[in-house]
Amino acid sequence: MKIGPPKKTVVVREYHLDIGIVQVFENHMVSIFDEGATLTLERAYQIIGISEIHFRDKNFGIISLRKNSYAIDPTIYNYLRELKNLKAFAVVSVKEIDMHNFKIEKLFYKRPMKFYIDYDNALAWVKRRVKKK
Repeated sequence: MKIGPPKKTVVVREYHLDIGIVQVFENHMVSIFDEGATLTLERAYQIIGISEIHFRDKNFGIISLRKNSYAIDPTIYNYLRELKNLKAFAVVSVKEIDMHNFKIEKLFYKRPMKFYIDYDNALAWVKRRVKKK
């Protein structure tokens, strides 16, 4: 089982935030947050700002690669939902607790969002969703 990005994908830019890393690719972003971090609304604005820099006029997706355990303020999904060009949000994890948390997060997001245990499957879904007009 692969849980990391494939080698052939080119990282356009990598941001090192105080809670982890955001990698920007051609049509998606991958977030990898630190163990014990808390994703607050203020920190979500940083990620939204990154998306506006790179994807202002084009569709994109987000992959949340959950290698570590961290807390999320679920109200951030209200703001992510407002990004009309965000076409896909995927969560990748092999942890059962993340599967349970995903069900709760999905209630707040209310847009295309899927859970995967394999990064490559998540990436394929995100790319398909982003291509759709």
